[in-house]
Amino acid sequence: MNNNQSLSSIKGVGGKTFELFNKIGLFTVDDILNYYPRTYDKYERITSTKDSLANSRNAVFATVKSNPKLTRFSGKSIISFFIYDEYGTFEVRFFNAPYMLKAFKVGDKKVFRGYLKLFRNTLILEQPKTYDYDEYFKLQDVITPIYALTKDLSNLKISKTVSGALSVASLDKDYLTIEECDEMTMLPMPLAKASIHFPKDEEDLYKAKRRIIFDEFLCFIHATKSKNIENIKLKNNFKMIETADCKRLCDSLPYELTNAQKKAFNDISSDMSSDNLMNRLVQGDVGSGKTIVAILSLLMCASNGYQGAMMAPTEVLARQHYETVKKLTDRYSLCLKPVLLTGKMSAKDKKEALKEISIGECNLIIGTQALIQDNVEFNNLALVITDEQHRFGVRQREALKNKGLEPHLLVMSATPIPRTLAMIMFAGLSVSIIDELPKNRIPISNCVIDSSFREKAYKKIQSELDKGRQAYIICPMVEDNDEDELLLKSVETHSKEVKEYFGEKVNVGTLTGKMKPDEKTRIMESFKEGNIDILVATTVIEVGIDVPNASVILIENAERFGLSQLHQLRGRVGRGEYPSFCMLLSDSKNALTKKRLDVLNKSNDGFVIAEEDMKLRGPGELNGIRQSGELQFGIGDIYEDSDILMLAADKYDSLKERIPKQQIKTIDFRTI
Repeated sequence: MNNNQSLSSIKGVGGKTFELFNKIGLFTVDDILNYYPRTYDKYERITSTKDSLANSRNAVFATVKSNPKLTRFSGKSIISFFIYDEYGTFEVRFFNAPYMLKAFKVGDKKVFRGYLKLFRNTLILEQPKTYDYDEYFKLQDVITPIYALTKDLSNLKISKTVSGALSVASLDKDYLTIEECDEMTMLPMPLAKASIHFPKDEEDLYKAKRRIIFDEFLCFIHATKSKNIENIKLKNNFKMIETADCKRLCDSLPYELTNAQKKAFNDISSDMSSDNLMNRLVQGDVGSGKTIVAILSLLMCASNGYQGAMMAPTEVLARQHYETVKKLTDRYSLCLKPVLLTGKMSAKDKKEALKEISIGECNLIIGTQALIQDNVEFNNLALVITDEQHRFGVRQREALKNKGLEPHLLVMSATPIPRTLAMIMFAGLSVSIIDELPKNRIPISNCVIDSSFREKAYKKIQSELDKGRQAYIICPMVEDNDEDELLLKSVETHSKEVKEYFGEKVNVGTLTGKMKPDEKTRIMESFKEGNIDILVATTVIEVGIDVPNASVILIENAERFGLSQLHQLRGRVGRGEYPSFCMLLSDSKNALTKKRLDVLNKSNDGFVIAEEDMKLRGPGELNGIRQSGELQFGIGDIYEDSDILMLAADKYDSLKERIPKQQIKTIDFRTI
C-alpha cells in the first residue's frame, strides 16, 4: 500500500472520523504513523490501601463498603461511597456522573484505578476506572500510547487507526544496518515506527525513541549544514558605516548597556560593515536586553539610508516592539520612521502602511507574518530581524529575507543553549551571546512546593494582588481528558477553581493556544492594561510578553515542563520595579525530577540552567510530557536528548550520503 494513501482507506475510518483526523492535520497513512504519542500510560500493579501513595495514581483491589449516595456542591453532582480491604478504607468520588448511583452495591469486589487525593486528612480516590480482578491482572505493566486529541476523537479511535495503518503500511528498508542500530542502542526504523506507538516494554520504547530522535536530529543537521553552505561568504550588498546616531542613543539612555550587549552590537555592526553578508544569531537570557540591541542594529541600518524589518511571532509582541521604538524615537529624536504592519489592521491603515513601505517613506517596518505577504513591497530592505526565531518556519524567514536583495539577517533567541549544543545546531552561523543581566534587574525569588502548600501559594498571590500587582497561573493542559484530568491541571477546570477561591473581587482571565488570534490578543492586551488580575494560561504566554506589573507566577505540574521552558515562563515576571516570585508546584516523587526543579530553585541564570539540564538529562518519567523548548522536533528535545544530538553530529559525515531523500523531505524544519 502507498503510504500517501488516504486514511479513509483504513477500516473503521468513515467520513466523519476522517474529518476529525483532518482537524488535527492527519490525511494519509504516513501522517498518522508520524503522529507520535504525546505520552504513555503504564498500568500500575495492584496494591492495597496500606501501600497506596497519595497524590498519585493507584490500582486498589477492594470491596464496596457503602451504597453510593448523591450530593451537590458548587454546581457539581458528586457520587460518593466507601471501599475497604483488610488494611483500611478509602472514599470514592465521581463528579457529574449520576449513572454511577446504580453502578455499585455493597459487597462488590473490584480493582479501582484512579488518582488518590489527600483532602482534609481523608484519602479520596477520584474518578477511578473499575475492572474485574482477572481483567486488570492481564493489563499490569502494559504500556499504552496517549495521543493529543480533538473533540469527538477518542484515544482508542486513534490507537486503532494507527494499528490499522501499521498493518497496511509500506515501511522503507532501513539505511542503518542491524549492527549499527545495536551499537547505538536503537531499533531498526521499521520496528521503531511500530514500537513508538505500541512498545512491548520500557526497553523497547527507549530504543524506538532513540532511533526516531536520532533520525530527526540527523536530518536537521543535514538541512542546517546545507543551508549554511549557501550562506557562507555571500557578498554584502548593503555595506554600512558606523554613524553617530547609535552612540548618541547609548549615551542618552538612562542606563548603561552591559558589556555583553555592547559586544553583541559590535559584532553586528562589524558584520554589516564587512565585505560579507551578515547571518547572525543573538542568543540571550530572559531579560538580558536583546531588544535594545536589535533597535541599535535597525538604527544603524536607517542612518545609512536603508530600510530594516523586524518580524515578531504575535500581534501583541509586534505592537509591543512598535510602541517601544516609537517612545525611543520621540524621546531621543532618532532618525527612525517606524510603521506597524499586522493582519488585524483596518484596510485603510494597511493600505497606507504598504504605500509608505514601497516608496521608502518609512525606514523601519515592524510586524507579524503580514510582512511576507505578496502585496508587501520594500524600497531598499537591507536588514531583516526575526524575534523569537524558533517560532518561525524556515520558509517564513526566507520569504521575508527574499523581499530584499540578500539583506543582512539577524535572528534572536531568548532560550540559552549550552555552548556544546550551539556549536552543532548553528554550525557555520555567527553567534553572539548576551549572558549578563542589566544591573537594575531584581532577582526573582523561587520556591518548589507540593500540593500541601497550595493554600500558602494562593495567599501569596492574594498578598501581591492587594499591593496592586498581577499574577500568572500556568497549567500544562488546555482541557481535561479521560486519561489525565485528575493528574494534570487544565486551564478549563483550574480557572473555575481559582475563581471560586479568590471570589468575585478578583478578575480571572484564561488564555490558551486553541483560542482564535483575535481573542488571544484581546486577552493579553486586557491583562497588560491591568483589567485582569490573574491570568490562568498554558505556555502560550511564554513568548516575550512584557507586563511589568505582573509579580508572581505559579506553575502547576512543574515536572511536566522542560527546564528551559520553565525558565522562559518564569521570565514573564520580574520585568518591573517590584520584587517578584515564582512558585513551582509538583507532587512528583521522582528523584531526577526533584533534582531538575532544584536547579531552577537555586538559579535564575539561563545558561547555568541549560548546562545543568544537560548533566541531569535522562529517560525521564514514563508519563512525562516531553517539552521541545527552543527547538520543535516531533519527539526530540535538545536538552534531554543532547547525547543523541551529539551522536547524530558525530555520525553525520559517514551517514549523509545514505539518508533517504524522501525522509529529508518529510521533516518539517521549523527551526533552521
